[in-house]
Amino acid sequence: MNKSEIIARVAAETGMSQGVLDVALNKVIHSISSSLAAGEDVALSGFGSFTVKSRKERQGRNPRTGEAITIPASKSVGFKPAKALKDAVN
Repeated sequence: MNKSEIIARVAAETGMSQGVLDVALNKVIHSISSSLAAGEDVALSGFGSFTVKSRKERQGRNPRTGEAITIPASKSVGFKPAKALKDAVN
């Protein structure tokens, strides 16, 4: 399911226009993204929580040449599903 399919499904269930829902979903995604970019965790009750994880600089190998390379430090987003979401999937 992609973003437009989510918008269409919510529009069908609520009777709201897809244009309004598109704007609302974009604002929600932007709010989550900007909070994570600021280093804040985001928790959605009944769904799960997003956290920012830091990865240290580390050594790796270029698989093509076997040459040692340095992989720079970076940040990534982690997601931990809530119990309600886990139960709904299982």
